[in-house]
Amino acid sequence: MTDRFDCYYCRDNLHGKKYVKKDEKHVCTKCFDKLCANTCAECRRPIGADSKELHHKNRYWHEDCFRCAKCYKPLANEPFSARDDGKIMCGKCGSREDGNRCQGCYKVVMPGSQNVEYKNKVWHEECFTCFECKQPIRTQSFLARGDDIYCAPCHEKKFAKKCFKCKQPITSGGISYQDQPWHSECFVCETCRKPLAGTRFTSHDDHVYCVDCYKTDVAKKCHGCKNPITGFGHGTNVVNYEGYSWHEYCFTCKKCSLSLANKRFVINAEQIYCPDCAKKL
Repeated sequence: MTDRFDCYYCRDNLHGKKYVKKDEKHVCTKCFDKLCANTCAECRRPIGADSKELHHKNRYWHEDCFRCAKCYKPLANEPFSARDDGKIMCGKCGSREDGNRCQGCYKVVMPGSQNVEYKNKVWHEECFTCFECKQPIRTQSFLARGDDIYCAPCHEKKFAKKCFKCKQPITSGGISYQDQPWHSECFVCETCRKPLAGTRFTSHDDHVYCVDCYKTDVAKKCHGCKNPITGFGHGTNVVNYEGYSWHEYCFTCKKCSLSLANKRFVINAEQIYCPDCAKKL
């Protein structure tokens, strides 16, 4: 006599019949579907004994129900990701959903794609463009002005100070004179072209001169000593009268050598005299 082999629940004889072993119990397919089957997380229907079941983190699906929530691609044999909201997504859609968004077009920057990262933000390479010329910067150097990005040429053109002499942008260094910027190579003597940075110089009619060239070519000559009136050092003060100029210390009476700066004087035969000496001529 053969031992009985019955369903744990309905006690039907299972000899020659299909059954399922569940928790060490033998169950007929009818009872399994009714009492033991897991519920599909997608369609909410039981996953019967005749269905292929997939599970992930205590959740269960019919094989045909295990699809990407975004593109509906079957994922039974594909890589996938589970989101915090319970949705299952294929690798591509998951990356789009969770990936960084481009600051230019606001679309997702896919992993492995060409991109630019700057200050914890990311752009597609073709979206990282100059604010002024709109061209992709790619491997060029760039500068930021607030939230705007500029390629080096546009930044120079728009923001760099212009040299007072050549009117071209000053990209680095430079010299400031009378509140005007200069390239160091442009700040030279008007006559001999000697660089003037760090040396004594003076200006005349918007031109700058070294001391030697100013004395020789520009400075007025003192009517008294015949030397240049440069304004450097001793003799800074100048006396001018009827087209002639004197160092202040040279503006003295021809006869008694009394200083006549800020005093009455008399000119005779292009010489200056104090009033007392003039009476004796």
